[in-house]
Amino acid sequence: MIPNYKYKPGIYYLSIFIITFALWFAGAYMSFRDDGNGLYMLVLLPGLMAPFLISLFMIYRSNNADLKKDFINRLINIRLIHPNILPVFFLLMPLVVLLSTLISIPLGEPLSQFQFAEGFSFSAGAVPVLLILLLAASFEELGWRGYAFDSLQSRHTYFTASLIFSVLWSLWHFPLIFVNNSYQYEIFNENFWYGMNFFVSIVPMGMIISWICIKNGKSIIAAMVFHFIINMSQELLDITQNTKCIETVVLIFVAVLLIAYDREMFFSRKHLAERTE
Repeated sequence: MIPNYKYKPGIYYLSIFIITFALWFAGAYMSFRDDGNGLYMLVLLPGLMAPFLISLFMIYRSNNADLKKDFINRLINIRLIHPNILPVFFLLMPLVVLLSTLISIPLGEPLSQFQFAEGFSFSAGAVPVLLILLLAASFEELGWRGYAFDSLQSRHTYFTASLIFSVLWSLWHFPLIFVNNSYQYEIFNENFWYGMNFFVSIVPMGMIISWICIKNGKSIIAAMVFHFIINMSQELLDITQNTKCIETVVLIFVAVLLIAYDREMFFSRKHLAERTE
């Protein structure tokens, strides 16, 4: 957060939703008329890049040298990442998935969930799914941590900013439920509540990513890598949608633990007081 710059969260999020929704709804329409060449992805990908592109535009147009330097520093400075956070960084999501799977077994889910998945849980036309997962983690966090989250925390405590961001991030995915063969489309067609679980799970996940980012000097690299680890953790094992519902509960529990552990940071208004001085 730059003290001498007035962030514009309203303009940013309104632009994000208008541009992304327009592109993704257009892509959804095209996806049902696609002949297998995946041309609809040419419309979906710019929507995925929108958080980053709008962040870049607003940072560039700010004419604020400190804002630009801060963005570049958080993007390339790996020394912002604290070594003592690395175990949590790399192990948290795999352990959440494993714990959720273990809990699911006595509840009737199959032991075969511990097997590696034979493929990805969705398709993306001619575009490799692994590339989509990498691009999603990269372009989203370049935008979310480049401008979006700071714009909220310039006006709110870390807790409130994290919660607002996480809810908005969840709603941002809404058009994907209409895209043929997308993960969101598949699970909504399988079971409405599985689809709802996806949106609910993003809220605690967003708060956890925010915590990871803040604890690593707001490093954009840290957020990108952790987001990619989340994506891959969801795809590595052959877990059921019932287990993913259990995973949401585990994620909420983890988020609550982190908030309780770092209560002073989450609820402090010190950074807001410094901004008004």
